[in-house]
Amino acid sequence: MSHSPDSARRRHFLQRTGGTLLAGGALSAMGTLGAAAGALGSLTQSGNARAANAPLTLRIGYQKSSTLIVLAKTRGTLAKALAPHNVTLTWHEFTSGLPLLEALNVGSIDFSADVADTVPVFAQAAGARIAYVARETPSPDAEAILVPQNSPIRSLADLKGKRVAVTKGAGVHYLLIAALQSVGLRFTDVQPAYLTPADARAAFASGNVDAWVTWDPFFASVEQQDKVRVLSTARGLAGYQRYYLATPAFARDHDAVLRAVYQTLRETGQWVRTNPREAAAQLAPVWGLDAAIVEAANRRRSYDLQPVVREAIAEQQRIADVFTQAGLLPKRIDAADATIWQAPA
Repeated sequence: MSHSPDSARRRHFLQRTGGTLLAGGALSAMGTLGAAAGALGSLTQSGNARAANAPLTLRIGYQKSSTLIVLAKTRGTLAKALAPHNVTLTWHEFTSGLPLLEALNVGSIDFSADVADTVPVFAQAAGARIAYVARETPSPDAEAILVPQNSPIRSLADLKGKRVAVTKGAGVHYLLIAALQSVGLRFTDVQPAYLTPADARAAFASGNVDAWVTWDPFFASVEQQDKVRVLSTARGLAGYQRYYLATPAFARDHDAVLRAVYQTLRETGQWVRTNPREAAAQLAPVWGLDAAIVEAANRRRSYDLQPVVREAIAEQQRIADVFTQAGLLPKRIDAADATIWQAPA
């Protein structure tokens, strides 16, 4: 069997660090990543300045829920915007945010489409070098804690002792902790089942878990297709911002390319808000969902792309501190240690 150079590098990295994979591909041996930080130079773009208009391959990682990137890909707008820069695009889909940033960290991709605010925190705790490129302003109604319609669980307090499906390191992980704290419970008061969205839905439908914490479009899909009840959204509990990231080397060496990416995604977000039905029609076949479900999901997302500001990093620090206090991070991190690329105002 043949293997790609990226996959070979990734195996070599894991062997060197002693890392193993959690469900969904996240590194369980998080603390070991810092020891391999010196290897990143050989895995990312060269530190030398890029010659004007020299050919460049931009490797983009994304998730199914990465709406703006998915639309920029299917509509061809990003390829068109980058053509004057002599950039070739390759696309790499991931099940969730942690494996996506693992790939960014080891140099398998250059740019990460939006991940929930919690994901960079886990990546930094694992020793990853990241550069914040942009953020989507908060969308707290786009994630929720769900229970079956006939469930005896009627309040957040009723989650005590229950088995709850959640994706490790995702925004919903923080939502679950915040929701429990709001009623005087700790994370250890529930039984977390760390599952990818697809596996979580199967477990939820079969009754193997009592509740499921998820985000759009998975939220909208199960809400419209199954008999469920929303126990709580993130409103009042978590802001749920989504971040776009790059390797620090790429952010340093390819400012003009990132500016073109940023502007294209910003315009795509404006287009989605102005043309919700057309956007849903284009996304529906890509996501494998009815257009009505997609439109419902899109109504709950801001798709408002903005530069990363100091206040956002302060919120990242608060999230990190909550996870540290809950014993879910191996050490306290300083969110301000990450690189912040200066997006155009």
